[in-house]
Amino acid sequence: MSPERAAGSIQVEQLWKRFRSDKAPRALRDRVLTMRPGANTADKFRWVLRDISFELVPGDAVGLIGANGSGKSTLLKILTGVMYPYAGRYEVNGRVGALLEVRAGLHGDLTGRENIYLYGGLLGLSRQQVTERFDDIVEFAVLEDAIDRQVKFYSSGMGMRLGFSVAAFLEPDILLVDEALAVGDSFFQQRCLDRMRDLLRQGTSLVLVSHDMAAVESVCRRGIWLKDGVLQVDTDVRSALGEYRTWLDDAYHTWIDETSGEAVFRPGTIDVIKAEVANATGGLPTSGKELVVDLVLDSPRDVEGDLCVGVTEGTASPMFIVTEGTRLREGRTRIRCTIPHLPVAAGRYYLWIEFDSGDGETRIPWQPTGPFTVDGRGLDRTPIGVMRASAIQVDASWTAPEDA
Repeated sequence: MSPERAAGSIQVEQLWKRFRSDKAPRALRDRVLTMRPGANTADKFRWVLRDISFELVPGDAVGLIGANGSGKSTLLKILTGVMYPYAGRYEVNGRVGALLEVRAGLHGDLTGRENIYLYGGLLGLSRQQVTERFDDIVEFAVLEDAIDRQVKFYSSGMGMRLGFSVAAFLEPDILLVDEALAVGDSFFQQRCLDRMRDLLRQGTSLVLVSHDMAAVESVCRRGIWLKDGVLQVDTDVRSALGEYRTWLDDAYHTWIDETSGEAVFRPGTIDVIKAEVANATGGLPTSGKELVVDLVLDSPRDVEGDLCVGVTEGTASPMFIVTEGTRLREGRTRIRCTIPHLPVAAGRYYLWIEFDSGDGETRIPWQPTGPFTVDGRGLDRTPIGVMRASAIQVDASWTAPEDA
C-alpha cells in the first residue's frame, strides 16, 4: 500500500479474522459427550470476517449493514486498532474519531471535562486545541450541569452524548460510529445525523453501523452488506439496503416454512385468513395508481371496531395508515380497502394490519401480513446524490409568481 494516501482514506485488502470457539462446557455430562469416539473437536475457531476488501476515499460515507453477528463491529474495531486481523492488510490514514460502544474511550473515574482532554490528547491534539473546541463539545452533548461529574455516574444516554460529541468535534479525518446512537433519544439522534452531514461536507470520511435503515440511507452514499463475515454487496446505499431487506424477508419466510409450513400471524381473538395486495386489475401495484387490499378475517362472534391498514418498509413504523370503523360478522368476513393513489416509490414494502374492538382489548395486534412489490417511479435524489430516507412520493405543481 502506498504511504502517500490522503488523510481520511481507508484501504482494506483480503481481511480475515477469527475467534477461538467457546470454552468447553463445565458440566461433567457435556464434557463426557465431547470425549466420545467420533466427536468433532478439530474446529476450535470460528471465522467472523472472511476475505473482506474495500476502499474509502476522503469524504466518502459508507453504511455498514447486516444482521447481528455478521462481523460489523469486529471490522470497526480492527479499523480503530482495538483488534488485529488474522490475515490480510488494512490502512487507515488520518486522525480517527470512534464511538464503538456507549462509554468507549471514556474513563469512569474521570469527570466529563477530564475525559474530553484525555481523548483529545490520545488523538494527538494539544491542550489548547481541545480548549478551543471544549464549549462546542459540552453544548452539543447538553452536559453543562454534569461536565464536572465523574462519568461513572452518567446514565447510558449521557455517556453516549459525551462520547459522540468528543469524537465528532475534535475534527477527525475519519469518523467510525457503531450502534451506540440507539441509546440516545430521537432528538439527539437527529442532531448526530446533522453533525455527520456537516463533517462530510468538511471532507471527513464516515463509516456508520446501524440497524436504522432510514438513518443509514439519509446520511450514507454507499452501502456495504456483511453476511456471516462475508462481503455480499458494496454499491449505492439504496441498492444495498434493498438487497438486505430482500434477504431478511426471505430468511423470515424460510424460518416460517421450516417451523410450520405456512404463514403465521400473531394470535388474536380474530384470525387473519387472507391478506392480498394488488392493483385495480389484480396485477402488480404501481406507484401513484390505485391499490387494492383484500382481507378475509375470521371472528368468533359479531364485533365492531376500528380496522387499520398500513404500509411500512419492514419495521413496525408505518409510512402511512388508513383506518375505518368496521363490523365483523361471526365467521368469515371479506373486506376490501381501496387506496386511489399509492404514494410510495417503486420498491419492496410490507402490509400491516390491526383491529381494535374499542373495549380495551385488541382483537388483532399490529402485525405484518407479508411483503409486496410496487412498480413505477423510483426515489428522487438530492442534489449531492444522497437518496432521501422517505419513500413517500407526493404529486405537486410548481409555479414562480412574478409578484413574489
